[in-house]
Amino acid sequence: MSDEAKSFWAHLDDLKGYVVRIAVAVVLATIVAFGLKEWLFEVVLAPARGDFATYRLMARLHMAPDAAEGEMLVQLINTGLASQFLVHLRVALYVGVLVALPYVIYSLFRFISPALYDHERRHTRRYVVGGYVMFLAGCALNYFVIFPFTFRFLSGYQVSGAVPNMIALESYISTLLGMTVVMGALFEIPVVCALLAQLGVLRHSRMVGVRRHAIVVAMVVAAVITPTGDPFTLLLVALPIWGLYELGVWVVRKVERSHN
Repeated sequence: MSDEAKSFWAHLDDLKGYVVRIAVAVVLATIVAFGLKEWLFEVVLAPARGDFATYRLMARLHMAPDAAEGEMLVQLINTGLASQFLVHLRVALYVGVLVALPYVIYSLFRFISPALYDHERRHTRRYVVGGYVMFLAGCALNYFVIFPFTFRFLSGYQVSGAVPNMIALESYISTLLGMTVVMGALFEIPVVCALLAQLGVLRHSRMVGVRRHAIVVAMVVAAVITPTGDPFTLLLVALPIWGLYELGVWVVRKVERSHN
């Protein structure tokens, strides 16, 4: 067996080891999250209660009725025999992945770092940490701002007073988790822009030239994310997306200056 083949199989064995450790970390974090059911769903269901922090702030600003202590804005119901268990498992898995993500990133970085130069390691470390922080920021924005406004509007919307709203738990969880993942991914825009600028693919002048198109795209993406249809919620989502694009413009310009 040649040295090249030995080297390849050695790297493959290392990769298998990292994959196993990552899987174990995710499973353990998921099990812990699954065991913390009361706390977990206290957090997950908080935006459905009238005394959620965002609603209290809205009430103080006279943007909404006074917060109702402990009352649910709308009744959540279960429509399937195993739905509550599956929802519990799904939420625990999402939280487990989020908690284990720093270790996952660290493990992947350790695997690829021997193939990188010193300056490449520094840049990679910066992008990885920045990407994780930005993802958490997007999740937090959705949880505290975007999803509460969306849920409050949709849960109170009726085509007729004869049709009361009773929201399925699965629908609530799917909307919350889906919007959280999407907003977390959108917050990676500045990081991706910086990486592309580092590779010489993206230029500051090009981003400035298509700024008007970016605003239109931000509005379209916001309309897709928030199915409420009201202009206030649409702007509430579109403005952060446009802000992320502008942050990307600033980051790309900074990267270009560092190369000069």
